[in-house]
Amino acid sequence: MSEGHRSGDGRGRDDRRREDRGREDRRGPRRDDRAGREDRRGPRRGDGDRPRRDDRGPRGEDRGPRRDDRDERRGTGERRGGRDAKGRERSGSRGQGGPRRGWSESRPSERSRRSTSSRSVAFEALRTVREDDAYANLVLPGLLRRSRVSGRDAAFATELFYGSLRAQGRLDAIIAACVDRGLDDIEGDVLDVLRLGAYQLLDMSVAPHAATSETVALAREVAGHGAGGFVNAVLRRVGERDLDSWIQEVAPAREEDEVGHLAIAHSHPEWIVRALSDALAAHGRDRSEIDALLAAQNAAPAVSLVMRPGLTDLDELIDNGASAGRLSLFAASWPSGDPGGTDPVREGRAAVQDEGSQLMALALALGADDLVLEENGRWLDLCAGPGGKTALLAGLTVDHDAELLAVELQEHRTRLVDRAVATLVEAGAEVTTRTADGRDIGAEMPATFSRVLADVPCSGLGALRRRPESRWRRTAADVGQLGGIQRDLLRSALDATAPGGVVAYVTCSPHLAETLLIVQDVVRRRDDVEQLDARPAVRAGLLPAAQDVELGAGPGVQLWPHVHGTDAMFIALLRRTPAP
Repeated sequence: MSEGHRSGDGRGRDDRRREDRGREDRRGPRRDDRAGREDRRGPRRGDGDRPRRDDRGPRGEDRGPRRDDRDERRGTGERRGGRDAKGRERSGSRGQGGPRRGWSESRPSERSRRSTSSRSVAFEALRTVREDDAYANLVLPGLLRRSRVSGRDAAFATELFYGSLRAQGRLDAIIAACVDRGLDDIEGDVLDVLRLGAYQLLDMSVAPHAATSETVALAREVAGHGAGGFVNAVLRRVGERDLDSWIQEVAPAREEDEVGHLAIAHSHPEWIVRALSDALAAHGRDRSEIDALLAAQNAAPAVSLVMRPGLTDLDELIDNGASAGRLSLFAASWPSGDPGGTDPVREGRAAVQDEGSQLMALALALGADDLVLEENGRWLDLCAGPGGKTALLAGLTVDHDAELLAVELQEHRTRLVDRAVATLVEAGAEVTTRTADGRDIGAEMPATFSRVLADVPCSGLGALRRRPESRWRRTAADVGQLGGIQRDLLRSALDATAPGGVVAYVTCSPHLAETLLIVQDVVRRRDDVEQLDARPAVRAGLLPAAQDVELGAGPGVQLWPHVHGTDAMFIALLRRTPAP
């Protein structure tokens, strides 16, 4: 609508002035004069002193020329649309009192397609885990460093990434209820974005509008504008209910299908729910603890540090920001974030290690002192990589006047062991590393060692808190395949043990087929092995204040996330009986 006909009134003085300025524009700009006249007159009004926006009519009509005129009168040198000669636009909220804080290189349409860095990092980590079968705990730290995301943003990205991985089964069930196609028909990147958005809406204290808008921006960034519309529609449906309502909607009733209900409610595959329930019963606990166990495996684990024996102490770690540990004699607790920048960790005098893992190594290094009948000072770590337990054993060989052989099947993991024990070797520990198959050591070095650690490869069901991707990768068939390897390694460990020596069989899994059944099967086939009560040996590594911690009925010890706050580590101690 033209200025001369905007209200139906006759042409006023302001109309004639605008015509005069139009003729001046055609003759050539006289910006300085116009700016000066504008300053003297003050703000212009239309007929009847009505604001110009009201005079112009509906919002959006004839706005373009007015912006140019105002820019030229201000003498700012801005171009049409508020951009400078390079096409940059001032930041800030025009017309809403927001300060203009400088120039933005992107146009508004481009800015709306970009997500915050923390969400982008979480997405990249999810995609890497999905496409490359990468380990979550190895992917995220590198992405955070490369993206220079730290502080609260890093904490947000960490919670979003790990939380979305843990909740993936439940999130997928909810997303499936909100779309008209199978999840297999949704592009992988888009499905990852939907998981991130749904987790923010249902599990995090993120404002719904922020969770939706930021996730839509992320979808546009990684998959295009069409994906943004699809994600927006799905997340609006997800946001119509809270988490409890969605579980009631998508999970079967517990009284009709308890395993199916728990699998959705706690986001675990059904076979794992069954296996953990059976493990609770077999290890002397009540099956009713399954809810608490599954919930504990969905909780972010605390960061625990281990002190390398003789190289640091609790006072130094406390000076660097840690606090006392809860269970292990060599543990300290880290509040949050990555402790890798502290001097003790950077220099190899301390490291990150779960307290349950520490107790397994200490049960052999300290607790077996009264169990080994003939100590010869030769110790063996049969499956050493990546070296956490190896380093704790190595540190304790000094006081025992022992030497340690660390065997690892894969060359790159042998290098990790070398790195883990390097500082201890410099301090005087006698450690030899060797790349070899642990199943062959018993035949190559029979009856050689007085203490043997067989920390066998397993399904990792006991460490789902820190390795959430494992629950979606492992199958029940994997456990069966691992069982043969575990039996072979335990037999080899026993063959390599000297008469009177002790073997610690350790797994990071409570699964019956990886713990009790393996030990029972191997022991019943040999007449030179006896199983010992592992509880006193485990207590040897406990802090004085933790001596009354519950360790079950024996003879093996199973730790639990919901009881001990550790990974679900299992240990059985076996002694090679001396010849008659």
